[in-house]
Amino acid sequence: MNIVIVESPAKAKTINKYLGSSYEVLASFGHVRDLPAKNGSVDPDANFKMIWEVDPKAAARLNDIAKSLKGADRLILATDPDREGEAISWHVLEVMKEKRALKDQKIERVVFNAITKQAVTDAMKNPREIDGALVDAYMARRALDYLVGFTLSPVLWRKLPGARSAGRVQSVALRLVCDRELEIEKFVPREYWSLIATLLTPRGDAFEARLVGADGKKIQRLDVGSGAEAEDFKKALELANYAVTAVDAKPARRNPQAPFTTSTLQQEASRKYGFAPAHTMRIAQRLYEGIDIGGETTGLITYMRTDGVQIDPSAITQARKVIGEDYGNAYVPDAPRQYQAKAKNAQEAHEAIRPTDLSRRPDAMSRKLDSDQARLYELIWKRTIASQMESAELERTTVDITAKAGGRTLELRATGQVVKFDGFLALYQEGRDDEEDEDSRRLPAMSPNDALKRQSLSVTQHFTEPPPRFSEASLVKRMEELGIGRPSTYASILQVLKDRGYVKLEKKRLHGEDKGRVVVAFLESFFARYVEYDFTANLEEQLDRVSNNEISWQQVLKDFWTGFIGAVDDIKDLRVAQVLDVLDDMLGQHIYPPRADGGDIRQCPSCGNGRLNLKAGKFGAFVGCSNYPECRYTRQLAADSEATADRSLGQDPDTGRDVWVKAGRFGPYIQLGEQKDYEEGEKPKRAGIPKGTSPGDVELELALKLLSLPREIGKHPETGEPITAGLGRFGPFVKHEKTYASLEAGDEVFDIGINRAVTLIAEKIAKGPSRRFGADPGKAIGDHPTLGTVTVKGGRYGAYVTAGGINATIPADIEKDAITLAQAITLIDERAAKGGGKKPKKAAKPAKAKKTSEKADGDDAAPKKKKPAAKKAAAKSKTESTSKARAAVSSTAKTSPTKAAATKAPAKKSAGKT
Repeated sequence: MNIVIVESPAKAKTINKYLGSSYEVLASFGHVRDLPAKNGSVDPDANFKMIWEVDPKAAARLNDIAKSLKGADRLILATDPDREGEAISWHVLEVMKEKRALKDQKIERVVFNAITKQAVTDAMKNPREIDGALVDAYMARRALDYLVGFTLSPVLWRKLPGARSAGRVQSVALRLVCDRELEIEKFVPREYWSLIATLLTPRGDAFEARLVGADGKKIQRLDVGSGAEAEDFKKALELANYAVTAVDAKPARRNPQAPFTTSTLQQEASRKYGFAPAHTMRIAQRLYEGIDIGGETTGLITYMRTDGVQIDPSAITQARKVIGEDYGNAYVPDAPRQYQAKAKNAQEAHEAIRPTDLSRRPDAMSRKLDSDQARLYELIWKRTIASQMESAELERTTVDITAKAGGRTLELRATGQVVKFDGFLALYQEGRDDEEDEDSRRLPAMSPNDALKRQSLSVTQHFTEPPPRFSEASLVKRMEELGIGRPSTYASILQVLKDRGYVKLEKKRLHGEDKGRVVVAFLESFFARYVEYDFTANLEEQLDRVSNNEISWQQVLKDFWTGFIGAVDDIKDLRVAQVLDVLDDMLGQHIYPPRADGGDIRQCPSCGNGRLNLKAGKFGAFVGCSNYPECRYTRQLAADSEATADRSLGQDPDTGRDVWVKAGRFGPYIQLGEQKDYEEGEKPKRAGIPKGTSPGDVELELALKLLSLPREIGKHPETGEPITAGLGRFGPFVKHEKTYASLEAGDEVFDIGINRAVTLIAEKIAKGPSRRFGADPGKAIGDHPTLGTVTVKGGRYGAYVTAGGINATIPADIEKDAITLAQAITLIDERAAKGGGKKPKKAAKPAKAKKTSEKADGDDAAPKKKKPAAKKAAAKSKTESTSKARAAVSSTAKTSPTKAAATKAPAKKSAGKT
């Protein structure tokens, strides 16, 4: 028997069919080990020794792999063909060695660039060893991210209360967004005017020409800067006689774009369909792993994490055949096209993203895919085919026109573009982000000296506009140009920035939130080198050299760590007030906009004589008055950032009732109509506002969608029972009978289809029943001095730490996965000092039991079962144990010099109650 390890269970099932009964294919379900979320997991003083911990969820799967290896001939590690896939194979192999599950089995590494029978069987014929250089590169990146997170984040918590963690690449991406916000705020609009004449040829054909010169001087776009100048030119043009002076037609060619890489696919799917990068990657993952077509699961595209632009010669041959069949030989170039990546630091180790079989046309596949899968497959197919098509042949025409008015000579110009042969444009044209479209208007036929008539004259005032905010697509493009991050990380980077509340996506544009801008200002002030674009790109180059086996991964870490820890040490003694003063000055233009009355921007609007300045609180930075506590005026950083509540969005077209955004006790919500619109006893329909959506951003369209939930998606194909989609306390979900399944990143509650919903339900059922009330088994992070193991858990009301029966809530400014053992012990000690923990049974309990016992002896009472002696003893022991634990913690708290005053009184009070 041969044991094959892949990441995904769906992939495992498909590959097992291809390989046959002599193979057993098992899934690792992604990574099986990681660095424990506590200090010391990477030790810079021990040559960056790393401590790995098996994920509790993966332990059972690893045991299954170990059992399967008994009697097996080979262990074939077939995880994804990238750095992360190489690392997963290495982790699995290391765990098997630790378990001593390997005897004489042969160890092989194979990679599947596509999940098709041909690709899998070919790959199995070409095994290799695990690539140590790729594993080293993985370890270097993981250690870097860990060291930055666990070193920089605590500095943020201490020096900038309310801030959350900072990541190595995420911080640089955030800086891009916040720098753009700064550009927009500093932008000063400039007035300019345009003069465009609509002219008629001798044959009566109309076209437009723009004023480009006057009296021998050129006029650029911004040169006409006032209405008076524009009026002067207008009068001259109204009196002028027009004639063609020159017609210049130049041939041009436009070549097709290269096949998709990960980043270009994310960009184009965002432009054309509005897909978030995470959603694009989730769909691409499913197309790669395989879709059931014709009764067999087959991978439809090649591996989707790549920055390579070349494709296999056999695929090029097939593409040229399809082009000839569908468009004719004129659209097939004489020689196949070859591409090279232009992105900085591109690693062309894999093929571009392409269909595994180009004969599968999108029209035929659309019946077997859900709508989003079909759209993404069509996009990939078209881009791949277009990349091998003939170039488009164009003719770009420029017509120069003279307008003579008295002694003045004015010059106008008309430009146009004619497509002589459409080439690849017959199939595909790439979308655009913010660039202006090329002037593709077609001009009528004209000849020099042709007299022209003026039909109309347009004189328009304009103002220059600030640079546009990044869309998700344009941010990915900019990061790729700068060499920041890698294709496989872009989607997760954007998701982290949104999840942390550092940016928000509004009308498909990324806005830097106050929380994010404060973090960037802090990093630029005190860690400037580490958020520089060039520094981050150069570090990526070093990591790529590691993967090429050109440099030691420990050397890269050493070079980084020496400077980084020095920068951290430099600000250890800075007080929070000093940090806030620096940020107050740096963010002044954003925090204190000009007042309408021209008054002092820092004058307190409440007391009149206090000065506004930046302050820090438990939930982040805010603006407050210098006269605190006499004056308690506060506001958010941006003066206009507070969202309005209790406002009408418009009318519901079905009921005619007003739709409101209201502020409630538990937060803002949507309400249809008001109580007076309903009959007595009937309540208005309400809907919650999704997490991460500001009440100020809610418009009527979104509100009506929210009020329509829950909605029925369709009937389950097996049971015939309805599947519904809705929003719950823990986010969007789909429901079938008694099974609830949370939507994944990229899924949209308002338009999720029946195929996707059935998949989510099936996956949830396959995972087995959840613990009651979603209880989290927790993750141990170390030991308390007196209470034993400290565990981090996710509870109904948020994350908390627990030890010895004492629970302490994790503050909102500390991430559950990033809390350190020292922080957890402090929280538990503080909670214990306040009398926290499991309460012992009250003294009145035995009396109540006695009364119940007496009632049980009566004639009309049913006999009661007595509690077994063993259970009584266990309960007594548990109570005594908890009491001893609290006493021990109280004792520990008393001996702590920082907590002595706070813990003394509560401990006595608790003892008195007991």
